[in-house]
Amino acid sequence: MTQLDRRALRSAFGSFMTGVTIVTMRRSDGTARGFTANSFTSVSLDPPLVLVCPGNHLSSFQDFSACRHFAISVLAEGQEDISNAFASSKADRFGIAPHHDDANGVPVIKGAVSTFSCRAYKAVPAGDHVILIGEVMAFEHRADLGLGYANGGYFSLGLERAALTDSGKTAIGGAIIAFGDSVLLEKTVAGYHPPSITCRDRASIRSDLTTTFGSIELGPVYSIFDDHNTRAHYTFVRATAPHTDRFPGLEAIHTARLPTLTYASPAINHMMTRYAEEAQNRDFGLYLGDATHGDVHTISERI
Repeated sequence: MTQLDRRALRSAFGSFMTGVTIVTMRRSDGTARGFTANSFTSVSLDPPLVLVCPGNHLSSFQDFSACRHFAISVLAEGQEDISNAFASSKADRFGIAPHHDDANGVPVIKGAVSTFSCRAYKAVPAGDHVILIGEVMAFEHRADLGLGYANGGYFSLGLERAALTDSGKTAIGGAIIAFGDSVLLEKTVAGYHPPSITCRDRASIRSDLTTTFGSIELGPVYSIFDDHNTRAHYTFVRATAPHTDRFPGLEAIHTARLPTLTYASPAINHMMTRYAEEAQNRDFGLYLGDATHGDVHTISERI
C-alpha cells in the first residue's frame, strides 16, 4: 500500500467544514465521560440514526465502544471554551461545562444548539477509530447558529455575517499568509503590511481574495475592523502558501521578528504583534472592532 503523508492527509480531511460536538456517556459506576468530536453525521431518519467516531487514543475509548447509551451535544457559537475543555486531557470537563442529565442519565451540554439522546445501535471497528452508531430516542433543538470548525480552527458564521453588513465604507481584504514559520509581508515606504486588495463589497471579500491570491489556502477570519480616518472596512484572514516564489514582491519574515518591524499603520502593528504571540501556541483569536479598540474572540485550534 502506498504510504501517505499523514500530516498532509489530516490537513486535507480538515478542509471539510463541520460543526463541533461533545459526545458523552456515563459508566455503570456513575462516572461521566466525554470528548470533543467533529465527526458527527446523521445517518438515517427511519430509524433515526446518527454516528460519531471515537478514536482509540481516547482514555474513554473502551467505555464508548461498549456503552448502552450516549448523547451528542452540538455546540453553539461562543462555546469554544467547552470544546477546548473536552479536547484537553487535563481539564475538569464536567466542572467547566454547564450540563444536565437526559432521561438516560447521560450528561448533555446546556446552551447547545441541539442535543441527541441515543441508544447504542452498533459499534463498527474502523482502523484507529470505531464507528459508533446511535438510535436517537429523544432530541432538543433551538434556532441558533452552531460553532464551526475547518482548517484547524473555529469559525463563527454569526460574527462573520454581522461583520459583513454593508456600512458604505470601502471594503479592504487582506491575507496573513503563513509559509512554514514565516509570514509573507509587503514592504512599502510607510512600513510592512500583509498583502491586501480593494474588494467589490464586504460580502465578496473571500471570493475576491481567492481570485487575486489563487495559490493560497484561505483559513478563518483573523481580524475585522473599521478605520474611521480612511472610511474603510478591513477584513484579514489567515492563509497558507505552498511556495514563496509565487508571490514576487513579498518578503518572508520569521514569526519571531514580527513585533520588531515598522508597520504601515498602528492597526496593522497591533494585529501582527498579536499574531506573533498567538502563533507560538497556535491559539488564535478573532478581533472585532475599529482601528484602536475592539474585542478578541477565542477561536482556539486545539480540538
